[in-house]
Amino acid sequence: MPYDLTDFRAVVTGGSSGIGLATARLLLTCGARVAICGRDETRLENAHRSLVELGGSDRLMSVSCNVLEQEGIDRFVGQVEDRFGGLDILVNNAGQGRMSTFADTADQDWRDELDLKFFGVIRPTRGFLPLLQKSHAGAIVCVNSLLALQPEPHMVATSAARAGLLSLVHSLAIEFAPMNIRVNSILLGLVDSGQWRRRFENRDDPSLDWEAWCDQLASQKAIPLRRLGRPEEAAEAIVFLASPASAYTTGSSIDVSGGLARHVA
Repeated sequence: MPYDLTDFRAVVTGGSSGIGLATARLLLTCGARVAICGRDETRLENAHRSLVELGGSDRLMSVSCNVLEQEGIDRFVGQVEDRFGGLDILVNNAGQGRMSTFADTADQDWRDELDLKFFGVIRPTRGFLPLLQKSHAGAIVCVNSLLALQPEPHMVATSAARAGLLSLVHSLAIEFAPMNIRVNSILLGLVDSGQWRRRFENRDDPSLDWEAWCDQLASQKAIPLRRLGRPEEAAEAIVFLASPASAYTTGSSIDVSGGLARHVA
């Protein structure tokens, strides 16, 4: 058990797969009570079944919820409060990248991307803030991307939105500090996820298996560690930032990119 989170209560948005599911799994392993949400009910049910073995049904709840819909968030907040009596950790994890250049990104695409990246954090944070204010060790962790600092022209809308989210994390960290709520983020590089699995399914060379395709991708992207990250590695960084082990850390970010970052900060 990396950290003792017994009696801590946590929410993970987008918790039914990938990094969200790995984070929920690690939080349960550390002793926390965990609530996950997701939009796909089948995937959510599968995730719930896999997590019950770790925490039992008494320490786990899963709720179908779209984080962009305020009514759903309000309902989710009420369910968490009824079940857990409060909240200590919020992991804002919902969202994925959009592949497009400036030339082929329509106005509505910009709106959709900014809406997802900003309000996917704003609405859960706003909803759960009253519960976090009552915690003795409130923590918010936002899953962001290295694109926030190292934009890519083929992901122009996502890069811009990710940079805005990084700024938002810093602003919230300052505003929430007097409430004893810490706000941090992780900056992801290329991590094995459903998004990359879908790109693998549409690969140009069908003779490549998953491992060979990932090796080729890591080489093309010049990742120094020469591989994609694992969801569990991102989860380790998230849980560290959410735990008392980082009690004096707020407004910060952890790079989880395998050395892909080229900037000096």
